[in-house]
Amino acid sequence: MDALVNQGNEPQLRTSYRGYRPPGCERVALVLQGGGALGAYQAGVYQALHEADIEPDWISGVSIGAINAAIIAGNSRQLRLKRLQTFWDTITSRKIWHYTPDGDAFRIARNAASAWMTMSQGQPGFFAPRQVNPWLALAGSMGATSFYDSAPLRETLEKLVDFSLINDKLTRFSVGAVNVLSGNFVYFDNAQETIGSEHVMASGALPPALPMVKIGTDHFWDGGIVSNTPLQHLLDQDDKQSSLIFQIDLFPARGMLPRDMPDVLGRHKDIMFSSRTRYNTDVYRRIQQWKKRLCLVLAKMPQELLTEEERRLREELADLPDITILQLIYQQKAYEGHAKDYEFSGTSMREHWQSGYEDTKRTLRRKDWIAMPPPGHGIVVHDVHREDDR
Repeated sequence: MDALVNQGNEPQLRTSYRGYRPPGCERVALVLQGGGALGAYQAGVYQALHEADIEPDWISGVSIGAINAAIIAGNSRQLRLKRLQTFWDTITSRKIWHYTPDGDAFRIARNAASAWMTMSQGQPGFFAPRQVNPWLALAGSMGATSFYDSAPLRETLEKLVDFSLINDKLTRFSVGAVNVLSGNFVYFDNAQETIGSEHVMASGALPPALPMVKIGTDHFWDGGIVSNTPLQHLLDQDDKQSSLIFQIDLFPARGMLPRDMPDVLGRHKDIMFSSRTRYNTDVYRRIQQWKKRLCLVLAKMPQELLTEEERRLREELADLPDITILQLIYQQKAYEGHAKDYEFSGTSMREHWQSGYEDTKRTLRRKDWIAMPPPGHGIVVHDVHREDDR
């Protein structure tokens, strides 16, 4: 009989749920990029997957993607969507204007007011401004290295996420962060260690806004300052599982030529945090092709000329996994400026959520995409927005 998890007043069943899998698929993965307020787009994506009965076996995230990942992996299927909604309603609960007239000019002004309120007041359940500006704090003091205190986020995570459920490993969970001293990118993975709220907070500790997070004897910052997309960790696995991967990006690599300074700031941020996702998939594809060529060469060699190690390598290379990546990238609205990642109004949150939901529904209608490539094909990538461009 399944054990029950007491989360708030609602019991949760400790049981895995796989849902729909295309033929030949051994793993469904959800990979979530960082992007602050834009992360509501990922919640909309998950809603569409949830309604289609597609539940991930592995969820990996960076920054706000790590928070969304923790809420999904840290709740049973029947509570995941509800807890995501509670989180986003909580951190976007502040009212900006009682009424916004129609038109881009008014929306631009309202978004600017919302971003200014985030900077001056923080966000409920997320972060709060420090009483003393860090420029005036004594070196080495708690408040000298960040403008905001992230204690509210810890309370929110402890309320909405059952970390014991994550550590039961029913769903693979990993989040990326950067070691402040070494500069090395690391993954906190429930396959290797016990996950707590501090690991999720470390992945989202973007300097200089939020403080570094101490885990053991080390200190960590937001993984997005090195790599904002945790896809590589999944592709680096040597477990030979054919995977259907939903890669949810919040910053587009491609964009328009800037025409003024706000455009420059926005385009700079997009390029910096897009993390060259397509480059990573292209490199993986080339590596797979060379592995297949090596396998063909070893297969032509006489058995007696191969060492035991070479025979094992030939067997491994003959059984490479196949991967389908469905890439969804948030498409910025005309009235959103460079502050889009810290503009936490409820209106924008609902728009981002709806965009993720609609983009995913459109993607899932492509039944030929929700399939594994032919055996030995390697990796294929589909992008509904790139398809529209063509």
